[in-house]
Amino acid sequence: MEKYLWAIPLLPLLGAGINGFGALTGALSRRAVNIIACTVVGIAFVLACLVNWELAQQAGHGGAPQLVSTWFEWIAAGSFSVDAALLVDPLAGVMLLVVTGVGFLIHVYSTGYMAHDPAYARYFAFINLFTFAMLLLVMGENLVLMFVGWEGVGLCSYLLIGFWFTDTEKAYAGKKAFVVNRVGDFGFLLGLFVLYWGLKEQGIDATLSIVGLREIVGANAISGAVITTVCLLLFVGATGKSAQIPLYVWLPDAMAGPTPVSALIHAATMVTAGVYMISRLSFLYLQSPLAMTVVACVGAATALYAATIGLTQFDIKKVLAYSTVSQLGYMFLAVGLGAFSAGIFHLVTHAFFKACLFLGSGAVIHAMGGEQDIRRMGGLRAKIPYTYWTFLLATIAIAGVFGTSGFMSKDEILAAALAANPDYTLVPGWLLYSIGTLGALLTTFYMFRLVFLTFFGDFRGGKDLEHHVHESPWSMVVPLIVLAALSIVGGLMNVPEILHGDERLHHWLSGAAPSVARVDVVGHGAEIGLMVALQVLILGTIALAYRMYLKSPAIPQRAAKVLGGVPYRLSYHKYYVDEIYDTLIVRPLHSISRVFLWGNVDVKIVDGSINGMARVVRYASDLLGRLQTGQLNGYAFSIVVGMVAILAYVAVK
Repeated sequence: MEKYLWAIPLLPLLGAGINGFGALTGALSRRAVNIIACTVVGIAFVLACLVNWELAQQAGHGGAPQLVSTWFEWIAAGSFSVDAALLVDPLAGVMLLVVTGVGFLIHVYSTGYMAHDPAYARYFAFINLFTFAMLLLVMGENLVLMFVGWEGVGLCSYLLIGFWFTDTEKAYAGKKAFVVNRVGDFGFLLGLFVLYWGLKEQGIDATLSIVGLREIVGANAISGAVITTVCLLLFVGATGKSAQIPLYVWLPDAMAGPTPVSALIHAATMVTAGVYMISRLSFLYLQSPLAMTVVACVGAATALYAATIGLTQFDIKKVLAYSTVSQLGYMFLAVGLGAFSAGIFHLVTHAFFKACLFLGSGAVIHAMGGEQDIRRMGGLRAKIPYTYWTFLLATIAIAGVFGTSGFMSKDEILAAALAANPDYTLVPGWLLYSIGTLGALLTTFYMFRLVFLTFFGDFRGGKDLEHHVHESPWSMVVPLIVLAALSIVGGLMNVPEILHGDERLHHWLSGAAPSVARVDVVGHGAEIGLMVALQVLILGTIALAYRMYLKSPAIPQRAAKVLGGVPYRLSYHKYYVDEIYDTLIVRPLHSISRVFLWGNVDVKIVDGSINGMARVVRYASDLLGRLQTGQLNGYAFSIVVGMVAILAYVAVK
């Protein structure tokens, strides 16, 4: 299968090129755009399945399954070289299935959601291009090629968030995502530079090949200080791409893009790039307990922080956006604890239920004629039943109700926190477990708040809007049904040992992203007891949300008045972080740029030097022009003077 690996990313790139040509020329019909965009991703998914089958066959014969395809030598500078090469092992194989499988469903959904948009071909060109970039990120055999994909998904995110760029607010959201991601990407680049020079300083042939780095780290050839610095700098890149504190601020605003974009880029694929990168470089992070602790703590803090904001938002997509930030925090908590398979497991289950929720929110918005405020909704379960049931199942999954995919993956992360290995985590496991548990309960509350306000009670949008409400076409409904089913049963791929499962995904990933051994702190009996207790608390939280938003809807208003000022207002206004960034960073930079860089450096120095040279040339031209009198006696006199001067010079010399 090695020779077919390049077809997986190149197929979406081909689709992007063809649809891009159609967008520029108008030569393709909407049906042709549909077929091209969906077919290339569908074939890529089939190839991804075949690649995983090949890996499974290799695993059956012993050894670590791996496929590598080298196309050509890309960069050569002395002893340093980088190949255009792809690497697929079980970790990359799982990501390929998520990117192409969920991506295909979202492409199909988009054919209905974007059916009446005039820039139809441009949309599918961008979303195909994004799929190519994400696949390149996942399959890159070296960190340079991974970084190309990393930057590619950032570019496509900018293009898709600001897709409706004639709207100033949407254009600004795209620019904000691009700028914030560049901050994180600068950290990623610095990490690569430090890694390169760290290897050179220690007399090692510098390589950015993932396989080569694994061998070097395995031989303990890199100093601990270099490893820690590299890991922390790469994590800065991850906080940007995967929306963690402090670089999470772009993702809620990214909801300005079309809803399928939110499902694909900001729930299932791009925002998980940081989690994938750390898992891919697990052999590096495991050498630095400090870096692991930073990752775990930032993840835990983000999970709790974003959940508190989700409690008070009324925009249906903003609630899901902060939910995404929170769930990404869980993934970083897992990989920071060394439970890499648990982090990837939650990445997969999150792709199922969060893609379903975002697409479900798109179906709601579609039914409501563009309305996104849940205060104007209500009673929609009877009007859009397919959307309601799929949204409810995905909500049950993200809440972590027993047996669902969300339960399986979240419980794995909480168990890893409870049994954190002190050799890799410098923070007590019980503290991380408590934060994770509180975040899980808050998730349950705000998600069922969203369900009850959207689908239950009386319709609050007025009679004119109520007549408009309708179910989505089948091209949108079928992907919802598939994703809802995966949200419920997807967890069966990794049933934990404590529930007499075989932890299949954990064993599948053990070679590519090995998880550290847990410390048995409480024993199996106590762990089951905590699991049961958490389920009771989750059901109690659902009952509380039901009481507050259906049985006694006056309670939230009273609670807001009691909490009144500070807690509620802080949550509702997202802790004023955007305003703080605007005051401390954005406005000063604008002022420096406008007054100093533009007003002085650009206008006075750059423009001034160029304009000054132009004035000198013009003045010299004026002087020379005065010699051109048009009188022959003047020219003859000049010739004589010149000849006399030359003869005098020769005579003196």
